[in-house]
Amino acid sequence: MRFVPDDRSPAIGDVDRNAAVQRVQDAFTGGYLTHEEMDQRLHQVLSARTRREIEVALSSLPAPDPGRSATISAAAGRIRRAGVWRVPRKLTVQSAFGRVTLDLSRAIFEQQDVDIELKLGTGSAKIRVPRNAVVEIDGLKTGWKDSQYRPPRQSSGTGPRIRIIGGVGFGRVRVRHARW
Repeated sequence: MRFVPDDRSPAIGDVDRNAAVQRVQDAFTGGYLTHEEMDQRLHQVLSARTRREIEVALSSLPAPDPGRSATISAAAGRIRRAGVWRVPRKLTVQSAFGRVTLDLSRAIFEQQDVDIELKLGTGSAKIRVPRNAVVEIDGLKTGWKDSQYRPPRQSSGTGPRIRIIGGVGFGRVRVRHARW
């Protein structure tokens, strides 16, 4: 005879596991965990099979900040953000087909360091950043055309640090600094 508990915790998938790993890593970089504690909790998370096991591994960690990440997505068509808008710590932009235009020149940055992850199939992306921003595109992979970025000649570098990562299948990514 097999015993089946009444309160079975639901199984978890890769999305839940990856989010838990990120939370443990954030707690380590925030100084809440030692290296050994991080290793132990990562082992717990990666070997977890139920939501309850994940919750045990994440117990006593600070709650995640809900405003730290956002996703903008479209299956087809244009994605456009311009004017005054809030840029979270991590912004993911997903589009299967279409153009992406992000104008960050007047945006309000919630954090000094910002990651923009592009997940584009076919189409181009134009990103305008503030004049004093520091931009890194080393983590950006393009399948068909090279990305275009030219740092400004005169910049104080005191603005936000924007790291553009991810990939574009068929298309080009152009990053420009605002003129003013």
